[in-house]
Formats: sequence, C-alpha cells, structure tokens
Amino acid sequence: MLIIHDAAHIVIDATTERSADDAARLVVGPTMAAPDAPSPDASGPYGLVDSAGATGPVEHLDASGCVVTPGLVNAHHHLLQSAFRTLPGTRGVPMHVWLPTMAAAYAEIGIDPELARASALVGVAEGLLAGVTTVADHHLTWPAGSDTVGIARATADAARELGGRLAFVRGSARDDPEEAAASADAIAEALVPDARGGVSADGMFQLAVGPAGVHSDSEATFRLLGEVAARRGLRRRTQANEQVDVAIALEKYGKRPIALLEEWGWLAPDVTLAHLCAVTDEEIALLASRGVTATHAPGCDLPMGWGIAPVAALRAAGIPVGLGTSGGGSNDAGHLLADARLAMQVAPLAGPPIDARSILSMASEGSAIGLGRPELGHLRPGAAADLCVWDVSGVADAGVADPVAGLLWASPGRRPRHVVVGGRVVVRDYELVAHDQRALASDLTTLLATRRA
Repeated sequence: MLIIHDAAHIVIDATTERSADDAARLVVGPTMAAPDAPSPDASGPYGLVDSAGATGPVEHLDASGCVVTPGLVNAHHHLLQSAFRTLPGTRGVPMHVWLPTMAAAYAEIGIDPELARASALVGVAEGLLAGVTTVADHHLTWPAGSDTVGIARATADAARELGGRLAFVRGSARDDPEEAAASADAIAEALVPDARGGVSADGMFQLAVGPAGVHSDSEATFRLLGEVAARRGLRRRTQANEQVDVAIALEKYGKRPIALLEEWGWLAPDVTLAHLCAVTDEEIALLASRGVTATHAPGCDLPMGWGIAPVAALRAAGIPVGLGTSGGGSNDAGHLLADARLAMQVAPLAGPPIDARSILSMASEGSAIGLGRPELGHLRPGAAADLCVWDVSGVADAGVADPVAGLLWASPGRRPRHVVVGGRVVVRDYELVAHDQRALASDLTTLLATRRA
C-alpha cells in the first residue's frame, strides 16, 4: 500500500478534482479504491482515506506543494528512434529525403534485439521521467531476416524492467505482407498467447498491429495484419493524412487515405489513426460514424511541415483524441507534457482554442481510450494506480492562480517529482528507482559508437 501525503491538488479526471483537506491523503494499491471499499474514516471514494486506514506494509510519498494527476499515456512513439536523434540531414527536409536518410542510419547500425533493448530502455526511461506511465511504440523497422520476436521481447522486457507500461505495435513499412502478418502472429504467440485483447494479465504489456500508412503499405498488408488482429483480438493502429501520404495516395490510387482505409476495412472502433493533419470535414464525419479514435502528434507534425490536426473539430464530432510524441528523427523528445503544451498553444491556428484541462485529458484518458484501456488515464475507482506528482511550489509556478492549468502554461519542460505505476513508485525525487538514467544513456552511446567504428 502507498500513501501519498499532503498534495495541494488531485486531478481525478477531466471533470473531477480534489483539493485542500480532500487531497491530504491519497491511499492506493495496484488500483484506485472503489466507492464501497472499506474506509475507516468514511472519507469517500478515489482512495482518499486517512492514513489510519492503511494495513500491511505501507510506503509513504511526500506530495507537499504538488499537484497529483493521472499518469500520462503517450499514444504514438517510435522507441527505436531514440537512438537516431538530430541526425544530419533529418532537419527541415521533406519526407522523401527524411525517409532514406533514416533508413541509411538504421542499416549502418543494424536493427536487432540488442539495439531494441538499449533504445527502449532510454525511450521508456525518458518517458517515465517526464510522467509517461504508458507508451505505445509503433515499431516500423524490420530488416529482412531479423529476429522479430526477439526485437519485440527485448522492447517489452526493457519497459517491464523500468516499471512502465508498453503497448507494442507490430508495424510495417513496405514489408512483405505475408511476412509481416506471420511475424505479428508469432509475436502474439510468444508474448501474449492467451491474453484477452492482447493485454497481459498484469496490464503491463499490450500488443497491437499497424502498417505505417497507405503511402507505404499495400491493401494486402492491411488485410493480413487485420486478420491477425481479428483472430487475436488486437487493436489496430496506423498513420493517416500527414499531407505527404495524401499526395502519394492520390497519385497511386486516385483516392485519399481515408477513402482507402474505408475501402480496406480499416475504419472501425478498434482502429486509431495518428496525425490527421490534412483531413476534411467530410472525412471527420466519416471517422466519427465509424467509431475511429485519433492521436494528435504536434511535436512531430510541425517540424516535419505537415501542419496541425483540427483537434477541436475532431473532438466536436465525438472522436476521442489522444496525444503522442512520435519518435526521434522528427520530434527527438519523448516529453509528452511539453507536447501537450504545444498542442494547447497551436490549437487556435486550426480551430477554436482548447483549454489546458482538456489537453491534459487528451494526454491521459484520451490516449488510453484509443488503446482500448478503460482502466488507464484517470484516477476514478477501479483505475490502475498510475499517477504523477508534480511540484508546483517553485518560482516557475509563483503567481499561478490555477495550478492545473499551470501544469501546461507555466514551466515549460517540467518533470514530475514522483511517478507511480500500478501502485509502485518508479520515479522518486526526479530519479528512476530501477536504473541510473546516466548509465542507460552511456550504454546506448557506447553501443552506437561501437557499431559505427
């Protein structure tokens, strides 16, 4: 049992918050307390009980001067690219230049389980230190003959070692359709053979499938990966309407990406689409009618020159929208709260403004909805006990009237003091509990240098 003491404010979800005496004690186990859970002082739900109610081994966490929020959920990352950041020739260039530059870097280093593990340790650690308790890793790089199960397992083991949750997406980017499908099936059999919905029994690992997009993958790839998803009960994820893929789809098929996805059976409630920068009102209406969810990734879309997704319009249509960072080479950072701030600031350029609480909810529960994980992204009764403790007592937050809005408006690049996943402290006083972040960085740097030598 974990008791979090003396928080100034607790965000339960987008509409429910606690402050003052109601935030003085937060008692959690692996999940948040249910409304009918025993509460010695009858102080109510959400695990808000007095410390006298704790039984068994108790761990304490100081949250004085802090705001507690649900753990952030990064709905779109490419963890492997944590090893390929700020490469020469990848800044300010069009997609047709960016892709072969990144591919050449992958080929020079070699993609295998060892690199996958080292990259994932760095990427997941970076996320945890920034408040990301769950990350969706859309892995798209599978060299011919590579140990695909080994790569997936190495990534999963790295996340588990650090205490973070991982949704691993067996992606495809111009892969042979049958090989991609066979690989996805083999990964499922190896890592989650009997897991309902591709989620492990402890909720720490999830498997999904997802081609890179219609600009790179054929109808056969979408169809065969979709068949694996249907047979295994996996979620489906892909990228769409990044502008470049609109042009390619029109040239190659005479249709826009959304029309192709509809034709290929990839507009459905189990599908999440990332980016959606160049999307029309008619396409938004179609996505809403099909129950599709979306992921906004402004930290990638803006530097790549793709534009800004019309997030307000998507939300107004009833489409759940999550938030993702994308990976190195485009964003180069896995700091989801920083991208939440960016999303809030650029929203008026693509529609009405979006307030800080709504953006924060996108970065937590909105992303979780797209993963089909109703237990994540909030602190309501029965939720997984994933949370962040943000110190707002310093000069960067002085004069802030609304501490929740201040999480985004003030102190760019802020990091949480503590992070809890499943009731377990994984970041304490700004440092990883399970690893030395500097050692992780050094290990990856050494591996890359050795392979380039």
